[in-house]
Amino acid sequence: MMLDKKIAEMLNDQINKELYSAYLYLDFANYYADEGLDGFAHWYEVQAQEERDHAMMLRRYLINNGHRVTFGVIAKPDKTFENHLAPLEAGLAHEQYVTSLITDIYHVAFEKKDYRTMQFLDWFIKEQGEEETNADDMIKKMKLFGADAKGLYALNQELAGRVYAPSATGPAM
Repeated sequence: MMLDKKIAEMLNDQINKELYSAYLYLDFANYYADEGLDGFAHWYEVQAQEERDHAMMLRRYLINNGHRVTFGVIAKPDKTFENHLAPLEAGLAHEQYVTSLITDIYHVAFEKKDYRTMQFLDWFIKEQGEEETNADDMIKKMKLFGADAKGLYALNQELAGRVYAPSATGPAM
């Protein structure tokens, strides 16, 4: 069964959005590295790897379903930050935006009765819930501990311990 053209286009566009997310999070990592917060930088480097993985999952799904993948230009991140909290807040807003994009694709798949794509996207919907929770938790921790040098140091150390683990439970393609 060939993918519906609109769904295929939306999924193809989502690849670009996921690669932009990786680019954005590397930009956050650059900010934190410049600020001497290597744990925060590391956390966002891992986050960037996860976003790249998401793009690759979408790419593989399209290929496996007979659709040619085309790449667009990845936008340059353009945010500047006034404080250590600002990238975290931008990260949450960005994850909420990505959730809305995934939801839009799911909605079209539902309308077209494309159950295979809906099942594929179920994993992404669950993942986005986790992404938003993680982003919100980081904001809460920064608000609680970030103003205190020792608290910021401890939080930085905690984030430095994040380990990249490629998703072994990604969506079936």
